[in-house]
Amino acid sequence: MSGAPSHRILIADDDTDIIEALRMLLKNEGYQTEAVKSPAAAIKAVEARDYSLALVDLNYARDTTSGKEGLDLLTRLQSIDPTLPVVIMTAWANVELAVEAMRRGARDFIAKPWENLRLLAIVRTQVELGGAMRAYRRLEQETQLLRGKQGPSLIAQSAAMRPVLELVARVGPSEANVLITGENGTGKGLVAQAIHGVSLRAGRPFIAVNMGGLPEGVFESELFGHVRGAFTDAKGDRAGRFELAEGGTLFLDEIGNIPSGQQAKILRALERGEFERVGSSRTIRADVRLISATNSDITAEVAAGRFRQDLLFRLNTIQIHLPPLRERREDIDLLAQHFLGRHVERYRKQITGFDEDAMRVMRGYAWPGNVRELNHAIERAVLMAQARVVRAADLALNAPASAPHLDDMSLDEVEAFLIKKTLARCDGNARAAAESLGLSRSAFYRRLEKYGL
Repeated sequence: MSGAPSHRILIADDDTDIIEALRMLLKNEGYQTEAVKSPAAAIKAVEARDYSLALVDLNYARDTTSGKEGLDLLTRLQSIDPTLPVVIMTAWANVELAVEAMRRGARDFIAKPWENLRLLAIVRTQVELGGAMRAYRRLEQETQLLRGKQGPSLIAQSAAMRPVLELVARVGPSEANVLITGENGTGKGLVAQAIHGVSLRAGRPFIAVNMGGLPEGVFESELFGHVRGAFTDAKGDRAGRFELAEGGTLFLDEIGNIPSGQQAKILRALERGEFERVGSSRTIRADVRLISATNSDITAEVAAGRFRQDLLFRLNTIQIHLPPLRERREDIDLLAQHFLGRHVERYRKQITGFDEDAMRVMRGYAWPGNVRELNHAIERAVLMAQARVVRAADLALNAPASAPHLDDMSLDEVEAFLIKKTLARCDGNARAAAESLGLSRSAFYRRLEKYGL
């Protein structure tokens, strides 16, 4: 596919023949080019205008072998514009230089003489990724302005979350399947939506399904659909989640709960991009990017024979791990203010903030339910607060010994309390908690959703 005329590429090389060869090659693909012959000129050019890509030689007239001038230029360019894709070129290709260039932020590495098809493929890919990165930065800036209304999708400033944000920005624009891991309530669904939002599929559907909440009897129908008469309650044709996600992203939450008998069918749908509705022999093709999530140790599930290793390979091309809230305490203040604004507006309460004791309690609490528990605690506090600020007592987070008496609780409150205590005792392991309570996984997850746990 030809590059759009709006894509301007900077060529930094001191060899006139190299510059002319690149000019002709890229011009035939529809790219605009601008050439400079020194690192100083390259820096001046990037400071003056935007480029979709920079092709940078490692060696210049002052030093023709070490690559130091090019590496220093790469570092400087990254400091000027972190979203500018820089592809390194050199006739003195070696592993050490390649590793150092990639460490300093180069997106790819090309040895001279180059292969035209490979060079053009790298240019196309990096131009697209650079555009997506810039779009993501713009989205971040726009959502900062919306804070207090809907708020940004991902609220994070802690060091523990920085790798997550960087992976979202880097992996989102690709077509790679992503596996998100982390405890219950850490925000795996929000990260999945953020990945979809910065992908080339952002304008297409984002379909989410909780695998833990699907009874095995309707599992296949929910994912692949059914035709009229396929079973007793099939009164008409129905599209499944794979079909509904056509051209977009399918998010499978809690994939550790996929029944073993259904794993092969999902694997086939991923490998071939095709499936059949229940009761039909007609094969349907679907172009779907898959993002999945789990709170379980999926590697241990594979070792125990409960999860197919070949399916796991398909799911975790890229893995993103979300830290628990107790490991990102720098984010608690931001998250608390965000949730407060949301619930104050929803319940039309005249509450302006938190008092000092409330903030101290939130910062010191262990948050076994993570961000989700923080959200629910603040929602409850907004409902219970009688002053213009939320107080520590409104949060009801202190003194686990002061648990409510069973005589004062409804049946639902007793069940929710018991589930929460069992989850805490099992260190957040949903499978272990379900087994301890004598519930099937699907029944357990339905209760988690019902009580907002």
